[in-house]
Amino acid sequence: MSGAGRSGGGEAQAADAGVDRVDQGDRGDGRRAGRYVGRFAPSPTGPLHEGSLVAALASWLDARAHGGRWLIRIEDVDGPRCPAGADAMVLSQLAQVRLLPDAPPVWQSRRGAAYQAALDRLVAAGWAYPCGCSRKDIAEAIAARGGQRERHGELVYPGTCRHGLHGKPARAWRLRSTAQVGRAGEAPVPLRIDWQDRRLGPQSQDLTDEVGDVVLKRADGLWAYQMAVVVDDGWQGVTDVVRGEDLADNTPRQIRLQELLGLPRPRYLHTPLVLGDNGEKLSKQNGARALDLGDPLAALRRAGERLGLPALAARTMPEWLERAVAAWPACQC
Repeated sequence: MSGAGRSGGGEAQAADAGVDRVDQGDRGDGRRAGRYVGRFAPSPTGPLHEGSLVAALASWLDARAHGGRWLIRIEDVDGPRCPAGADAMVLSQLAQVRLLPDAPPVWQSRRGAAYQAALDRLVAAGWAYPCGCSRKDIAEAIAARGGQRERHGELVYPGTCRHGLHGKPARAWRLRSTAQVGRAGEAPVPLRIDWQDRRLGPQSQDLTDEVGDVVLKRADGLWAYQMAVVVDDGWQGVTDVVRGEDLADNTPRQIRLQELLGLPRPRYLHTPLVLGDNGEKLSKQNGARALDLGDPLAALRRAGERLGLPALAARTMPEWLERAVAAWPACQC
């Protein structure tokens, strides 16, 4: 993501206010105006690994260093990928290293009505629409235009169903990636999103060309990550999102949804990734081993080193965490 431009936020009309607006007061164990609220939002597809602990620790430290609140949200909207008991295992691992939330955790699988209400508002405002395209349809449409628009292994949707299903049954729901709703036959007005990351600096992305129309509800009926995370960050009053650098690319899509739903834009801090021996991001998909908590304090020390914390003299976890909070503002991130 590079370059400069305008976000187009001023041209977009926010969907009608109503469900889950944070200006209605304290919602979802979140904040009242002006107070820092951070969160850690793991997907319970298995136990935490070293990279997960680094992300959790970074968000916890940032919240504590700012005198704020820290929440845990279980992102289990993709139910088929979440084995039974994995959420309890994740919460147990966090408790073992004393990363405890300031309110009971929230499960996204119980939040479907809020996501539907948000989708209904976007549809009513003309920003969301049904899509009848399969992956094969998308590939053929791209090929017919003489392109191979692929991004991170995913095809960039060319907007085939923006102005109607053309006889196909609806499969998914998508968000327009354009600056204006537009009409059939009109060239789309490109939309560029600019934002500032606390570690990475100025960022910019052409949402229209680089991403395409984002899926909000999948063909299998499950809610997409982008929809759920934006609605819940707004509902919980999250002011600061601290997460791994691999998720920075999602930020422009989420900012656009925040604009259209009338939600405030959090501050963002994307931390360095933890890489495996093969040089790839440490993840469950890459076979990352479950976090070794035989010595919880040692696990915290390793996570702190990954975040650039200095060696901290401490004999207990509470003592180490206290000193880590004091050292956190001095870190590059």
